[in-house]
Amino acid sequence: MAGLLFPDWRPRPPLHPVHLDWLEGAGVELALLRLDQVDALVSGNKWFKLAPYLRQAAEQGLSGLMSLGGAHSNHLHALAAAGARFGFETVGLLRGNEQDTPTVRDLREFGIQLHWLGYAGYRERHAEGFWLPWRERYPQLLPVDEGGGGLPGALGCADLLTALREQLSELGWPDYDQLWAACGTGTTLAGLVLGEAGAHPVVGALAVPPGHGVEAMLPRLLTESGHGDIGYRLLDASRGGFGKVDAPLARFMADFEKGCGVPLDPLYTGKLLLALHDEVVAGRVPRGSRLIAVHSGGLQGRRAMEERLRPLLS
Repeated sequence: MAGLLFPDWRPRPPLHPVHLDWLEGAGVELALLRLDQVDALVSGNKWFKLAPYLRQAAEQGLSGLMSLGGAHSNHLHALAAAGARFGFETVGLLRGNEQDTPTVRDLREFGIQLHWLGYAGYRERHAEGFWLPWRERYPQLLPVDEGGGGLPGALGCADLLTALREQLSELGWPDYDQLWAACGTGTTLAGLVLGEAGAHPVVGALAVPPGHGVEAMLPRLLTESGHGDIGYRLLDASRGGFGKVDAPLARFMADFEKGCGVPLDPLYTGKLLLALHDEVVAGRVPRGSRLIAVHSGGLQGRRAMEERLRPLLS
């Protein structure tokens, strides 16, 4: 297969104001940068992290990308959908044993080549030499770490600040006071910190419990970029585990969607906005503040969570 052509696609996520009683009561304004609306399939923050790797592959004359994820992975879903749309080759290395989930069914339909690594095999993904046999098997593909993690992915997310700034005047805002985002690997947050360059405080809501790598990844990426460890604060929004969903979170998501019509996913944006809600209601966000929160997508992964969410609402 010949080397790929980098697609000329620059999605512009809309900036969406949110009006809810708890915000108005606290005198706080909120707008969401709606990455969930950039595309029906290549959704969320994933394209912004993937695009720099895809450009690298094109420059190296390669024909596509291979990466890692689980059976509900938003990252692999976006990678496979982009490959199907733009005509480049994709391979996915999956955690665990073969499963049938809505995401996996989509992956197969998009035509990505799947390999199930088991759980022990997947744990080796950070080991030295992990990629060697896969690069030998697929020399035409560029390997990309789980979730699009790494400095290229972060730099791709830094471009989100351009779309944000271009739309502030449409809200009638001269500026904003804080930028909020959920953290899985820390790559998106690092990109936002780099894009801000100290102009505004960035708050990262940890979707994974503290100590699971974000705290180490952020300073490493910022150092690799030539910047110091600047301009961000981390909050534990994990509620005790990456996949943990409890009744307060489920109720908050349902009330949020009912109140403003914006769907959330329970692993990232739901936890992000519940953490923001708690800070606002507790009075830890000054009255008069204008906040931007990044809706990073993830809605395709919610399909497998619906059965867990419904009983929590009763």
